[in-house]
Amino acid sequence: MTDVIIIGSGPAGVSASLYAIRAGLSVEVLSRGTGALEKAALIENYYGFAEPVSGAELASRGIAGARRLGVLFKEAEVVWIGMDDTLTHFVVETTTEKIETRSIILATGAARQSLPIPGLRELEGKGVSYCAICDAFFYRKKPVVVLGGGEYALHEAQVLLPVASSVTLCTNGSDKPADVPRELAVCTQTVEAVEGTDRVSAIRLADGSRIEAAGVFVASGVAGSADLARKIGAPISGSHIIVDDHMATAVPGLFAAGDATGGLLQIAKAVYEGAQAGISAAAYVRKQKGLSH
Repeated sequence: MTDVIIIGSGPAGVSASLYAIRAGLSVEVLSRGTGALEKAALIENYYGFAEPVSGAELASRGIAGARRLGVLFKEAEVVWIGMDDTLTHFVVETTTEKIETRSIILATGAARQSLPIPGLRELEGKGVSYCAICDAFFYRKKPVVVLGGGEYALHEAQVLLPVASSVTLCTNGSDKPADVPRELAVCTQTVEAVEGTDRVSAIRLADGSRIEAAGVFVASGVAGSADLARKIGAPISGSHIIVDDHMATAVPGLFAAGDATGGLLQIAKAVYEGAQAGISAAAYVRKQKGLSH
């Protein structure tokens, strides 16, 4: 079993990995790229560089340093986190495997922007949901729609299939994904609006047609830190994960760091929070294993 799994390989995630590995723990970092840092052309406000450095180079140097210490990096898309059957360890589910771990650090960066579809924000909590495993129960034998076309959307749809009367995957203009379950309907048209007054009643498509739905589950792109935190019951404020001074969430053993916690969106802040999360996770795991600090 892995001691600590870190989801996200940006500054917060890599910083956390350094402190956790140096505490003598086994550490895996799961990610699909280093996020916003890779896209930064030049960085000239970070300590230790006489000349501006590209985000890609800074990310590469950070990962190389962590690898040298023994941190394992895997390219993987995480779709779910939860507890095992004994409620003593965590389970991290990717599109290809399930991994057991003693602690998780969420560090995938700031939450993605909500889709700019009229009615979506207005009907949040009134039929618009961002977590299938949290809210599927409320849509027993009712028709639902999942917005998204990637692996994360397929995962959310599969959670809903045994519960809802029908599930339609709306890719919002993207191509139909591969390996779609036979019982899952797929619509590739652009979604023009989510309709309803007090509750979601339907989605309206580009050609003017409608798909009746009691619920709309948003699962565009990949699951971010806040999406994953919701699935395990960690409190969220807006799109940010609530943590204490030790970067601990309300779920014991679950920590978060970097842009996912809000505040100053800067590398220096992410590195600090990652360090604190790594230290806190190490202390939690060592206590769980009965080791002295």
